[in-house]
Amino acid sequence: MGRGHIFVGKSLKDAKRGSLWTKILKEITVAARLGGGDPNANSRLRLAIDQAKQNNMPKDNYERAIKKGTGELEGVTYEEVVYEAYGPGGSAMIIEAMTDNKNRTTPEIRSYFSKIGSDLAAQGSVSFLFTRMGQIVIDQSVPEEKLMEVALEAGADDIVLDGQVWIVKTTPHDYEAVKKAIDQAQIPTLDAKIVQSPSTTVQLEGNTLAQFLKLVDAIEDNDDVQHVWHNAEYDAH
Repeated sequence: MGRGHIFVGKSLKDAKRGSLWTKILKEITVAARLGGGDPNANSRLRLAIDQAKQNNMPKDNYERAIKKGTGELEGVTYEEVVYEAYGPGGSAMIIEAMTDNKNRTTPEIRSYFSKIGSDLAAQGSVSFLFTRMGQIVIDQSVPEEKLMEVALEAGADDIVLDGQVWIVKTTPHDYEAVKKAIDQAQIPTLDAKIVQSPSTTVQLEGNTLAQFLKLVDAIEDNDDVQHVWHNAEYDAH
């Protein structure tokens, strides 16, 4: 990939498995607490379980997380927190976290930015630059005609070629239907999730890019952070 904004931040699959599973289990627990433990009636839970399966998580693990969310098993109560900030080179960043102690997490997130002479931004000052959308990544080897027939028929908004992959774009509402149609057509996916897609991007290079990547790595290594979305565009090589 030559551009940094399609795989926004690092793909979850690049993280250490233990940390990755922790993040997914938090999402499953919260989804079950908010919408119940039946994935057929809880789309957020269904998406989280899909992520667990994509990352080879044993069924027992995520079923325990569901029971913790519904109260059948004792567990920690997590709170969702969203931070907005501007990073190096004017890059816009949205940080989604789940924490059992916001008084611990917020200073930690703020400290990453204070080290580069920045701070967290006011709510709404960055998020207007992003749109929530479904994003399904498929290898370029899949014939365009077949992919278009399956995805567009199921409700996809657009299909674009980016480097060596196809990017199937959907609304959050249509994401599940499109993903299901692609799976049923036995078209393998490289990555699939709901993302925050930037409406504009900023090009980073040199020392600014190095500082940005170091910042993103530090934030993503925080166990409370679920996702880091940004609008930085850069040469990944």
